[in-house]
Amino acid sequence: MESGALTSDWLPAYQAVLRESFVPDVIWPGVGPADGGPVASIDRRTDPEGWFRAVYSDTSLTTQWDDGDHTGPDRGNIPTCSNSQPVMVFSMLAALDVQPGSKVLEVGTGTGWNAALLSERVGSENVTTVEFDAENASTARARLDAAGYDPVAVVGDGSEGWPAGAPYDRVLITASLREIPADIVRQTRPGGVVVAPYATEYGGEGVVRLTVGEDGSACGPFVGSSAFMRLRQQRSSRVHVREYLGGRAWPADGVRSATTISPEELGGWLAMFAVGLRTTGVFPWAEEYGDGSYTLWLRDTEVTSWATVDHEPGARTFEVRQSGPRRLWDEVRGAFLWWRGQDRPGFGRFGLSVGADGVTRAWLDTPDRPLPVPAVGRSQAFVPSSASAASVRR
Repeated sequence: MESGALTSDWLPAYQAVLRESFVPDVIWPGVGPADGGPVASIDRRTDPEGWFRAVYSDTSLTTQWDDGDHTGPDRGNIPTCSNSQPVMVFSMLAALDVQPGSKVLEVGTGTGWNAALLSERVGSENVTTVEFDAENASTARARLDAAGYDPVAVVGDGSEGWPAGAPYDRVLITASLREIPADIVRQTRPGGVVVAPYATEYGGEGVVRLTVGEDGSACGPFVGSSAFMRLRQQRSSRVHVREYLGGRAWPADGVRSATTISPEELGGWLAMFAVGLRTTGVFPWAEEYGDGSYTLWLRDTEVTSWATVDHEPGARTFEVRQSGPRRLWDEVRGAFLWWRGQDRPGFGRFGLSVGADGVTRAWLDTPDRPLPVPAVGRSQAFVPSSASAASVRR
């Protein structure tokens, strides 16, 4: 690969384990958790050339929607299983740094491709893979058998690991986490490595590489950006904005103010990630109006507070409304200004420390620089805004 993710030590495994052997006939190329993606699928039986072109491109391939409840050639609502983008697969395998004979736990079997690559590298007898979805586990098992690999394949809750095979030298998690599972850290030997996608409540996600200490703690840096489907046991449940408004029409009791920070500045994956590391229990949603203007909604997971920021193209100030005991825009604004004041650090400057008690703290540059504890901000005084026209579009 031109990206350099496919290092020489993984090249033999890549050549031996054909991706096509771990991809079903019906796929949706290029669809990720944050992507609109194509509406229609590609079916190998009716479009073999298109199917092979997709399989051997550097793109993710969605293979399941809505936990298997969706059927048919059109996309469903939520992608729930995929064959991951090759550059991401081999970047994470490189970060895992398996050694000959390493005992490896994989959480999230998916289509089985990762389990096969690991089996080719360290031997099937050293690989355990856990999948929550019984149908995905069954089809992956069939593909592994057909390819000649026999790892321990478990149907179960991957967030609990698989204690029967512990301790592990390496753990690879292929679904995004909001919390690092304490069971998995405990099942990793001291000096062992856990590689996982870690997502904040606010948004954004990166791959973290944790090394487990003698005391049962774990610590390590982020090694890059990622966008994986959420581990099922850690999915978020959202309620409609009407629940926040208490049955009243917007702006309800929202306190009016303004900001010179455009919602556009907070829309990037890295910016969302940085804001998410500095805030707790707040998440965004964009209400678009089709003319380039939109409203950024902020809501808290406890359903106590909300905020809106109206974006108008070309505006220099943007109207804010905030309601509830938390001033969510002030919290998000403070986190963004902190990140900007640190020269907008990238994923590689951040890291996580997971205590033996399971408490996770993010840090910048080194573990002895933990990020400030998120603080609740105070509402701002009103400043007239040229974006106020958007306020009537509810």
